[in-house]
This record gives sequence, C-alpha cells and structure tokens, in this order.
Amino acid sequence: MQEALDIQVTGVVQGVGFRPFVYRLARTFLIKGWVLNGVDGVHIHAEGEEKHIDEFVMAISEEAPAAARVKKITMAEVPLEGFTDFEIRYSDDAATEKTTLVSPDLATCDDCVRELFDPANRRYRYPFINCTNCGPRFTIIRGLPYDRPATSMADFPMCKACATEYVDPADRRFHAQPNACFDCGPHLSWYVPEVGPGQAGFSEEAARAAAPAGDLHEAPRMHWGTTREESDALIAACIDKLRAGEIVAIKGLGGFHLACDATNPLALAELRRRKRRPGKAFACMVPSVEAARAYCHVSDEEAQQLQSPARPIVLLKKRADAVFAPGLADGLSELGIMLPATPLQHLIMHDYPGLLVMTSGNVHDEPIQIDDACAYRALAGIADAFLGNDRAILSRYDDSVLRVLDFGERGTSVQMIRRARGFAPAVVPLAVSGGEDAPVLFATGPEQKNTFTLTRPGEAFVSQHIGDIENAPTNDAWLGAKGIYERLFKLDPVRVACDKHPEYLTSKWAHAQSLPVTEVQHHHAHLAAAMAENKLEGPVCGFAFDGTGYGEDGAIWGGEVMLANLSTYERFANFTYFPLPGGAAAIKHPLRCAWGLLWALDLLDHPQGKRLASRLGDAAPVCRQMIDRGLNSPFTSSVGRLFDAASALLGICEEPTYEGEGAVLLEAAIDESAAIDAEALDRYHVGIVKNVASKESTALDTSVLQLDPEPVFRALLDDIEAGVPTGAIARRFHEAIVRAIVEMAQIVEAVYGVRTVVLSGGVFMNRYLVEHAVPALADLGYTVAMNRDLPPNDACVSFGQAVVALNQ
Repeated sequence: MQEALDIQVTGVVQGVGFRPFVYRLARTFLIKGWVLNGVDGVHIHAEGEEKHIDEFVMAISEEAPAAARVKKITMAEVPLEGFTDFEIRYSDDAATEKTTLVSPDLATCDDCVRELFDPANRRYRYPFINCTNCGPRFTIIRGLPYDRPATSMADFPMCKACATEYVDPADRRFHAQPNACFDCGPHLSWYVPEVGPGQAGFSEEAARAAAPAGDLHEAPRMHWGTTREESDALIAACIDKLRAGEIVAIKGLGGFHLACDATNPLALAELRRRKRRPGKAFACMVPSVEAARAYCHVSDEEAQQLQSPARPIVLLKKRADAVFAPGLADGLSELGIMLPATPLQHLIMHDYPGLLVMTSGNVHDEPIQIDDACAYRALAGIADAFLGNDRAILSRYDDSVLRVLDFGERGTSVQMIRRARGFAPAVVPLAVSGGEDAPVLFATGPEQKNTFTLTRPGEAFVSQHIGDIENAPTNDAWLGAKGIYERLFKLDPVRVACDKHPEYLTSKWAHAQSLPVTEVQHHHAHLAAAMAENKLEGPVCGFAFDGTGYGEDGAIWGGEVMLANLSTYERFANFTYFPLPGGAAAIKHPLRCAWGLLWALDLLDHPQGKRLASRLGDAAPVCRQMIDRGLNSPFTSSVGRLFDAASALLGICEEPTYEGEGAVLLEAAIDESAAIDAEALDRYHVGIVKNVASKESTALDTSVLQLDPEPVFRALLDDIEAGVPTGAIARRFHEAIVRAIVEMAQIVEAVYGVRTVVLSGGVFMNRYLVEHAVPALADLGYTVAMNRDLPPNDACVSFGQAVVALNQ
C-alpha cells in the first residue's frame, strides 16, 4: 500500500552530506519525492510502500553520516502527489544560514583510508583525501552557508574529475566542500631551518629572522609535494628526522603538533627542555587499537572512543608489563593515546608504525600555532623541521581528551577532560526560562582552562578549549574565537555573564562592555553546568570541589556542599578554612600549603609537623609571620589544596611543574591492593561539625556545617611516622574524601529530603575518587549526576554562567 509522509529531521543535518545520504537511501528503499534544507532542519517528502517508508525512516536515524547528529525526527501523513523519482531540492541558503549547525572536524573515514592505500586509486597516498563523511569542517570555515567559496578551500579550484564527483548526488563526495586531489588541492610543504635548535651556533633570534614569510611557495628553502612522488619524499624526510631522535612540527586539522619518538629518552628530554614542559605527560599516537593494547589496557568502550570520528586522546591505564621511556608519563598510571585523525597522520603511522609523541605545537602557555609562517618563528627554538601545507586553518583547535570511567556493575561513563577538535562547536542543549524569547547571551568563562559560551533559544555554543588567558596571545585567541562564533552563527549578545572574581581578566572585560552584566559565583556555575547537562532543575545536593574559586565572603572556595537550583544556591557546608602563606606561592610550593593547613588544624607540634618545618627551612618562620600578620595569606576551603598538602607531606610532589600535578601524582601513588581495615577507616574520617568562627575572623563563617579534615591529616601524619607505605596512605586519604561525600549527602537528605547529588569541579577528574564515590552513592539510592559533554573542571564554568544568568 502506497503512502506519503512529510519528514522533518533536526540536529546537525546541514553541511554534512545529509541530503545526498537521504537521496541514496531513497533509491535503496524505492522512495519517491524530494529532500531539501529548511530553516528548521532537513525536510523530506517520501512516497512509497508502507514497509519501505518504515525502513527508510529507520535508516535515517540509524545510518546517518558520521558528521551528522540527528536530534529529532518528526513525521506527518500527507496526500500522495504521484512523484516518479526522488530529487534533491535546493533551498534558499540565506534562509537557512541562521539555523545551520556546523559539524566539528572529523577523522578520515574507513572508505577514504582504503582509497588512501589503494595504488589503483587516483588519490593514492594523497595527504588531504576526504569526503562528505570526513575531513575538515569548522577549522576551514570562513562564513555560512557552508560552501567551498566560504572556506579556506576557495584557493583551490576543483579539477574536472573532482568537480564531477562534487555535483553527482550518488557520489560519496557530493557537495564535499574540501574535495580535492593531487591535481587541484592542497599540498605538503617541508622546511628545515638553516640553523636548527639542535645545531651548534643556534639562536632563536637568527632562526626567526631567517624563517620564510610572505608567499611560502616562493621561499628558497621550502620544498613542496605537488606530485605523489614529491609528497612521499617529504613524508620520508619527516620519518627520517623522527627516527634520528629529532623533533618535527607537523600541521594537523586544528593546528601544529610537535612530534618525536616516544621510545627515545633523549628525544623526550630535549622536547621537554625546548618546550619548557618539565613534568606534564605527553600524549602519544599509535597506528591502531591493537598497537595501543601493547602499552595500555583498552576496553571495548575505550576502543570505541579511540576509533570514533572525533579521534580524541583517550586516557588509558598503563599495562604493568609495558616498558615506557623515562620522560614520557613518569609516575602516572595513565597514558594519553590517540589514533590517526588525518590522511597525513595515517601515512606517517603506516610508514612509522611505532609510538610517537604528538603534543600541541605551541610555546609553553601560548595558543597552538595554526599558520605555517608564524609557526616557523614561534617554534624556532623547538622544532628541527616542519611538515606543513598550504591549506589555511581558520580556527585553532587542540586535540580533545577524555577517559572512560568504570563503575563496575553499574556500567561506564565517558568523562570529557578537554573538549576541542571533534566535539566543538556541537551545541549543548539549553532549556531555560523564557523559551524562544530567551536573550542571546555571552558568558566569558573563568581565567584558567577557559571556554566561553554563546547562547540562542534552546542551544548553547560552548567554545573549544582556549586555555589560560592570563597572557596576551591566549587572550587574543579568546577574542578571535569569540568573533568567529558570533559571525558564523549570527549571534549578537545583549547580556554578558562572568565570574564574581573582581580580578579575573574575563570579569574585567565583561564590565568594560556596554551591556548588562550578570555575575555568577564560580562553584554555583560548576553545579549549574552539570545540572543543565542532565536536564535537572533542582534543588540538588551539589559538591563543588576544585582548586580555586572566588567566594562570596572574599575567601578562596573549593570545598563546597551546596543546595542549588539553576538560579540560586545556599552554601550548606564547606571544608575548614586554612591559610595559604604567600598566596599563589603556596600553590607553586605546596609545602607552604601543607604548613598553613597544619597551622589551622593545630598539627604543627606533631613530629611530622616539626619535620615539615625543617623541610621548609627559612620559609617556615616567614610563613608563620605572614599568617600572624595577615599578609598575603588568603584563607581557602579548597579540596584541591588538601590534595596538594597530602601529596607534599608524603614527599610525592613538593615542587609541581604544572597545575594539579600534586593531586595527579597522589592518585597515581594509590596501592589498590592495600587493605583498608575498620581501624584505618575510623582514623581517616572527615569530621562534620557545626560551623564556628575561624581563628581569624567570623566573616568566614558563612555555612551551616564544616567538614573538618583534622582527623584525616592526623592519621596521615601518624602513618608517615609509623612507616606505613605511601600507596596505602594515598588510598586511605582518597577513601576519606569518598566517605565524606556520602556522609554529607545523607545529612542533606535528612535535613532537606534532597536525593539528587551533583558532582562537579576539577577534583572530580580524579578517576579513583569518582569511580568509588558514584557507586557508593548509587548503592544508597541517590541519583548521581556529573558533567556529560563538558569537562568537570573550569571548562564547564562558562556554560554554567550562561545557565544561571538566563534563569535568574
């Protein structure tokens, strides 16, 4: 029986090859009618047998292109019109421009990989092969609608063969905007500085001055891979450098990587020295999941994430029997692994099937480099050679990072650590008061791990990872990315949301605009972000644990238990305040942090407290004087600083080289085989008491209950004194925090009847903490929510700011 349906598909369904996908499905299921882009998604008129139409609709949902994100399919019966064929109709692109959702960049699909290594294919070993299902998207877009003239591919007119594919609805490359080949597309470039950083007489100033600029095609030391033979020669030169232990800057989708042999300790040490990155682990690339399993444990879910179109870095647990070169990821239980995401990376890993470091191509704390000529100058002191190309990157994107959390019988969950390439700018659903009348808002985000958020009714555009915007280049990158989002998505904010910290550069910028400003407390923003991601309105029992956040009382918060909804919160409990002698210096030198904590807990007279004073040397009396005089010794409730103090007291990390290193190494030190008996549990117990005035000021008394870590740190000092192994102490410390969370959830339930718990903040990037706290809460019947699409660290704060501002 013939029937006709009008079908509407919403989501990321434009500019991703969705219409040719529908066209091919229609031919497969003998459907007649048409498909077109509308202002509210893709519209399909389908006529055919009832059974075939059912299969057609099911296939639209289940077999959508990798770049697509089908959000909703609605159907309505309509009269038959007697179509005899199926066609793609072309709508008014100007009408769809404001509602188009641009796909993130996508890893090379399996079909293109097969062609890449097929000697009979005309794109054999072409480093820029792509189709409608893969390749660059957001990083090459200059404007919408998403057509080739509005991308950086505008400089590459298609040859006859590519143009024929481009206009054929039955072809996999129909309307693939980056479509190209050796004859008409981008090509690789190779540049080796005349005096490189590993050579005698090198100076960065001379290398920068000699670096090519202007039209790179005319530069005398540049080599170009315009033919397959020339291209292969450049890749071979790159691999020769890597095998020789040298460092090569390689241009990717969203910026340059710095690559070296991950099994060569000398190469790793040199990369750390040149990049000024003494401790933080490097991410690595391997050719396949099977290769990853030689180094790390890889579950089915982790394998799925590694092979997904986003191709993120996945944090995997190291194998105990694997050998890792010193300097790669020392002292850590995890290693960041990714698979090739671009044709060039596939070619490199095919010809060099080992373990390669692939770290961001930037100078310490600066944005990733995206322009070839700029990279030659900025990375002159790091890279021995550069493998670039002449396709411009218009938006910089770092690699995304995630991990798969394992909750045992309760399943798994993906935790985003850094959201960038492959995920942004996919929208985050946003249901707020006002509905379709909700204003367009810009949320600035915090100062560290910054993202910003732009909203329109029902949707939030959370930017890619920007970084710490305390320096001018990153601040410029922040403003540049903001301009791109506003231009592409036609967003003109009428309100700004920012953090309450008066000294954040983002907050100062917000107040300098001629727009109304909503200030949002940092930890409320954390919780609101996780609530909105899980479609929770509240009230919830929220745990906001992190390193630093400006409190309503002027102190540094970071160990907060809040009753919260999307518009307001009540601070129900917090960890005991303790001073940070020297302020930021105490974070950089956590022995000072530990000294301030033991001072607040009256534990300086403990034998290990006295030993701490001797370890500090001359700094100990200075710390006491600063606290006694109230000089640059801000008080904090931060759980992140508790982890720093424990790590320093145990001698695990006394001089961190990157933010959070103390906590990361403390977690890595856990011996999960160490027994936790009842006696240890009793000693390692966070006290929960009625809040009282601090030693210094009743102004800090702003919550009902106080979480007192004194018993935990007394037990920790006793165990150090008794010679208990560090791994056992580290586990006991973590278990104490887990049990404090559970106990506080029970108290909140008893007082308020709230049984929904939300966990957010950088501390919850601790795998052990989350994998033990969530099941413990769930076993007691609590609904537990965490950040889903966004990281729990400060990268979610801008979204939370937007949520609160739009709900107030």
